[in-house]
Amino acid sequence: MRAVRIERFGDPSGMVVADVPAPEPGPRQVVIATEAIGVGGVDAVIRRGTLGGYGFSEGMIPGSEVAGTVVAVGPDVEPSWLGRRVWAFTGIGGGYIEQAVAELGDVVALPDALSSVDAVTLGSAAPVAHFALRHAHLAAGESVLVRGAAGSIGIAAVELAARAGASAVAVTTSSAERGRRLRELGATHVLDRSGDGDAPRSYDVIVDVVGGSGVPDFIDRLAPNGRMVVVGAVAGFPPADFGMRLLRSFQQSRSFATFSLDTVPTTTRDEVRAELFAAAARGELHAVVHEVMPLAAAADAHREMDAGTVFGRIVLVP
Repeated sequence: MRAVRIERFGDPSGMVVADVPAPEPGPRQVVIATEAIGVGGVDAVIRRGTLGGYGFSEGMIPGSEVAGTVVAVGPDVEPSWLGRRVWAFTGIGGGYIEQAVAELGDVVALPDALSSVDAVTLGSAAPVAHFALRHAHLAAGESVLVRGAAGSIGIAAVELAARAGASAVAVTTSSAERGRRLRELGATHVLDRSGDGDAPRSYDVIVDVVGGSGVPDFIDRLAPNGRMVVVGAVAGFPPADFGMRLLRSFQQSRSFATFSLDTVPTTTRDEVRAELFAAAARGELHAVVHEVMPLAAAADAHREMDAGTVFGRIVLVP
C-alpha cells in the first residue's frame, strides 16, 4: 500500500510516496482504512527536523490523526469494532498512509452526521483548544486573545471562547480577509501578527499557537492576574530569557503555562472529543477545511503550510 515517508528532513522535497507492507494489528490495536488524514503544524515541524527529543529518523511516516473504517482488530479487541467509522490518533507518526494502526485507547467512534474530513479537522485541534481554555481557567465575562488564530487550533479556540461567554475574543492573523472569516466564527477584534490593531491593550487569557520570539511581547499584553497558555511553537521556541517579562511585571500577578493533551487522562480526553464531535455534527462547531488534497500531494500540502497560506486545515485523502 502507499504511504508518504520523510526520506530527508528539511524542505518538503524530502517527502516521497512509497510502497509499504500492509500493517498488522497487535494487542489492543486496530487497523483503519483511512478516508481522511489531517495535516497539522506539528507534522511540518517534524518534517523540518526541528522537533528534538523524539528520536525521529529518516524514512519515518509522518501524520498523527486519521479517520476511516476499522478493517482489522488485534487478538484482544472486540470484533464489534470491525466496520465502524472512527477517528484515531496514530502517535507522533504513522498517519500518512492508506491503512493506519492505532491503539484502541486512541480511537473514538464518529457520529454518522460527521464526515471523515471534518473529523480530522477537529479531532486534535478542538480538544487542544478546549483544554487550553480550561487550563487558563477562562470564566464568562473575561477577555481572550488567540495568537495564530488562522490554524485549526486557533479557529477552535475562537469558537469555544465565544461559546464560553468571553467578553471579547481578539485574534492575530495576517490579512483582512482572514480577519473577516474569523469574525464570522466569533472573533470581536482583529490584530496583525505583531499584536497591533483596534483592540483592547490587555487580556485576561492569551492562547498562543505560535511561540517564537514574539512570546515576551504578548506576555506584556496580559491584564493583572492574566494567564497565557502556549499550545504550539510553529515559530520555534521563545528567547531563553522570556521569563524576565513576568518578573519585571511582578506586581501584575501574571501567569505563563504550556499545555499538551498528553497531560489529560485518556478517558477524559476521549469523552470531551466525542462531545465536540457531536457539537460539530449539530452545527454548533465548525470544521474549517482549507483544501482536500490527494495523499500523493503531501509535499505540496507542506509547501502551503510553509508559505503560511493555510486557513483552517489541509486534509489528505488516499
